Amino acid sequence: MAILEARRLTKKFGHITALDGVDLEVNEGEIYGFIGPNGAGKSTTIRILLGIIKADGGEANIFGKDVWQDAVDIHKRIAYVPGDVNLWPNLTGGEVIDLFVKLRGTKNKSRRDELIQKFDLDPSKKCHAYSKGNRQKVALVAAFSADADLYILDEPTSGLDPLMERVFQECVMDVKREGKSVLLSSHILSEVEKLCDKVGIIRKGKIIETGTLSELRHLTRTNLLVETKQPIKSLGELKGVYDITAQGQAVKFQVDTEELDSVIRYVSQFGVIRLESAPPTLEDLFMRYYEGEAHAERAGAGGAS
Repeated sequence: MAILEARRLTKKFGHITALDGVDLEVNEGEIYGFIGPNGAGKSTTIRILLGIIKADGGEANIFGKDVWQDAVDIHKRIAYVPGDVNLWPNLTGGEVIDLFVKLRGTKNKSRRDELIQKFDLDPSKKCHAYSKGNRQKVALVAAFSADADLYILDEPTSGLDPLMERVFQECVMDVKREGKSVLLSSHILSEVEKLCDKVGIIRKGKIIETGTLSELRHLTRTNLLVETKQPIKSLGELKGVYDITAQGQAVKFQVDTEELDSVIRYVSQFGVIRLESAPPTLEDLFMRYYEGEAHAERAGAGGAS
């Protein structure tokens, strides 16, 4: 069941189109990865979902309620972490966490204390003395201490070290196991790949692809490393083969998934000694779209000149 639905969202700032018909759907118990380059429209979408700004067109509902008209009711059931946290400078981290927890009516103090320990946070320090990473920790502890139904996380691990990123990932999986939903905006593709059930890629205000990772992977290329008894002739002429490089006695290249069977049949006639296959990653998919669109833009610019 969908608990977050956005349809045809549009938003302009002056002459700049920030969002151009964005569709999003997050189901109950699902982690949805929202990825794209800086300036793609991720934060604008999230600000609309939070009721901070109003969309120029389209509609968005959370828990079946309009995100603009019913923002107060919706916020009682969501937890939000921005990518750049601003805190009251003269309060301690612990006081800020307690304030947020109290506002939500959550009384699970043991959960709060457990999270402070997991994130290795000193709650007695004043917020003005915190680094960016520690400010993020305060926000994350406050969010995961809350008994929310939907967690909206906008670049939440910005400023965290790799160990704390792992703690964050554990917390996300914990709330998923409890049947909660997460909208995760991130530029860390490995993080999205580890955590997310479904992914939406946004570029220049448009969703260019959405689906589960298994659904998207048919669009990407498999990485192959092949060593043969005889040199492989005319490999670069085969359909669906890209980025051929020599690696010692072996050859490394990428193959479009739909051409994998015919390529394997072809190289096997040269006497395969070693064959290593790496599945396509989310980064492969993202970069393929990014490079493909950039190439199309250059071609268009060249044609216009």
